[in-house]
Amino acid sequence: MYDKSANFFSLFASSSTLVCCALPALFVALGAGATFASLITIFPFLIVLSQYKLQITLFALFMILFAGYVNYRTYYLPCPADPELGRACLQTRRRSRYIYYFSVAIFIFATSFTYIIPRYL
Repeated sequence: MYDKSANFFSLFASSSTLVCCALPALFVALGAGATFASLITIFPFLIVLSQYKLQITLFALFMILFAGYVNYRTYYLPCPADPELGRACLQTRRRSRYIYYFSVAIFIFATSFTYIIPRYL
């Protein structure tokens, strides 16, 4: 139960860093500044989100660390002895791991496009 919800919160948090921070940097790096300007006219809340990029990134990092801790703790809990429930338990754990790893990948991508790559462009 906690494993799934923590992973979905970390996925949401890492996706928010992608939208608020990495998207503008990606458009500028690709030379699509005019496209980003028209995107801002459609979605003006992107400007407000980008003003709080440090807080959003720290929140996403906290959620990812929390989800990693929950994943680690639940990984060693026993599954039910019933073969059907045990198989479902193992499948859910595997799916949770994949969601967690996907969240981490999104966070690393978004953080690198927000803080690291713009320094070298």
